[in-house]
Amino acid sequence: MQTAVQSAPVSKKMLWAGRILTALIGLFMLFDAGIKVLRLTPAVEGTVRLGYPAGTVVAIGLAALVSVVLYLVPRTAVLGAILLTGYLGGATATQVRMEDPWFAFPVFIGMLAWAGIYFRDRRVRQLIPLRS
Repeated sequence: MQTAVQSAPVSKKMLWAGRILTALIGLFMLFDAGIKVLRLTPAVEGTVRLGYPAGTVVAIGLAALVSVVLYLVPRTAVLGAILLTGYLGGATATQVRMEDPWFAFPVFIGMLAWAGIYFRDRRVRQLIPLRS
């Protein structure tokens, strides 16, 4: 037996907040993926500085690119958010290992990615209801 969870219709402000957050995260992640896929010097140097072989930068970039494209397509947004969460979890773990004080930045990006979906998708709000 399945129980239907009712949620209030999304307000226009909430919907636009979700769209804006999604767009900002999308642009940031497309930039991150793009510089890696194109093997731009800062991306390769950063990858090596973090302890990964230079040859992995394109694969890492492709993983980010696939994740963000799925995130930006409404039909696959939740799958994309799950994949981005994994990608950003790896970034967090790497930064913790390197004792980088910015280790919480990828966590923050992941939270914003989920907030974007939460604000614009009723089904996600039904799945994860916030209670007062």
